[in-house]
Formats: sequence, structure tokens, C-alpha cells
Amino acid sequence: MMVQRADTEVAAELKRKGHTAFSWEQLDSTTLPTGVVTRHYKVGDPTSSASPTVFKVWFPPGTYVEAHTHDCDYTEILLEGTQKVGATWHKAGDIRVGLANRGYGPLLAGPEGCMVLFVFADGRWPALTIGKNDGSTLGSEVIVEHHRRLNETV
Repeated sequence: MMVQRADTEVAAELKRKGHTAFSWEQLDSTTLPTGVVTRHYKVGDPTSSASPTVFKVWFPPGTYVEAHTHDCDYTEILLEGTQKVGATWHKAGDIRVGLANRGYGPLLAGPEGCMVLFVFADGRWPALTIGKNDGSTLGSEVIVEHHRRLNETV
């Protein structure tokens, strides 16, 4: 299995060739304390904070994620399973679109878990707490740190 390349390596290949290709399995996964497993990449130049960010996230059965928001617009596509967002259950094939700085949730994965594809408009994707939530179920800091370590090894 190929090790995920650092952002500067991907950016150099894009500049040289104009394209790159990889699979989800070639991207490092990050497992959050809640058991959520995530992989992500950026569309276009990965060194640019303006590039959209795409996540593929597995939520194990019954995973709870507190209500939160993001600093950029986003969309979510439920690929597998079911997930409750606030009071509404969603199923595979459902699409949600959200605006920056508008809270949503909490999230609850259904009994079979769920796989969700998230597309954030830019690099300001880390989840932000809202209300009296403490951020303990969000895990953004774990993903940010993993990405930082990946890029400092170059």
C-alpha cells in the first residue's frame, strides 16, 4: 500500500502534470476517540486554504456527534446506512446542504452505522462547538494534528 503523499508533493505533481490520481485506500485514515474513521483530500492545490476539502467518513453504529457548525459552506451525501440529524432520519442517497456558521445536529448513526461524503467549500472545515457543547465528540483537532504531522515529515 502506498503511503499518503504530503501536500507539497501532490501540489508539485499537479503543477508538473496537471492532474493526479489515487484511491481512498491510499489516503491515511484517522480514527477519532468516538470510533469515527475519516479520510480526506483537497480539490486542486492542497497547499491552498481556498481549495475545497472532501471527506469520506464512517460512523460506527450508534455514534453520537454533538451539534456544531463550520466556518464554510458544505454538503453531505449519505452513501450507506442511516443517520439522524437533529430530529430527522436520513438514508443512503440523501443530500444535505448547509451554510457556514449555521448550527446543525446532533448526529446519530443508525443501527448499521453510516458512510458519509462531505464536501467543504474551502479549508475552513474544522467543526466548531455551539451552545453548551464541549467539543468532546467532534474530533477536528485529531484530524488537524494528523494532517500537520503528515506534512512536517517532508
